[in-house]
Amino acid sequence: MPIKTIKYKKKLYPEFQTYGFATQFVIPFAKYVCKGVGYDIGCMKKEWAFPGSIPIDKNFSDGYNAFNLPIKNVDYIFSSHCLEHLFNWIKALDYWTHILKKRGVLFLYLPHPSQIYWRPWNNRKHKHVFYPDTIINYMKENNYKKIFNSERDLNHSYIIMGEKH
Repeated sequence: MPIKTIKYKKKLYPEFQTYGFATQFVIPFAKYVCKGVGYDIGCMKKEWAFPGSIPIDKNFSDGYNAFNLPIKNVDYIFSSHCLEHLFNWIKALDYWTHILKKRGVLFLYLPHPSQIYWRPWNNRKHKHVFYPDTIINYMKENNYKKIFNSERDLNHSYIIMGEKH
């Protein structure tokens, strides 16, 4: 069976990037650091949420979203392909940082800037394009330690995670 692909602006990408549920690619990594009580912010569907997390999405009827979470002082915040959709990503990260416990984990899975379709001027659902250094610098300046980031994966995405201090 051939590998299914899509073409966008003369570049070839794996077709699975169009399906949603990017979380599936990082769950194995996140299971090592996202433990205890935490959120999956922007999961889109409850069945797509990080296992054991409290799923949060503006599409759910519970009234919670990235800027309004039900409980404070959680052990982790997991977010996959959500931050680029928020108008004010700094306000969101400030809020998330505020509700994380000391030594709590912020785990972000973000679209890599090499994927041209996901850039805001090509995909109007996205408000930002994030280069890893932007998020790393934010985390350093907001008292995160043990910051790690991956390279681009086959989903044209990357992980950045850090521990709040």
